[in-house]
Amino acid sequence: MPFSVGEVFLESVSTGVITAEEIAWITAEQASFDRQEEAMVLKLGRLLDDGEIQIGCRLLQA
Repeated sequence: MPFSVGEVFLESVSTGVITAEEIAWITAEQASFDRQEEAMVLKLGRLLDDGEIQIGCRLLQA
């Protein structure tokens, strides 16, 4: 599933959850990120470290 760093960042911040699949994609693609994307990924890492974002799964709303 293709992602963009912006989509992952916004979804994670708005739900408080980042999935293992998204983390795996970030680590696999990090060499191709521009400076803005790198900054977003660093912010995600800080939010994870601070406990504001949890690793988990999101339930789809029906």
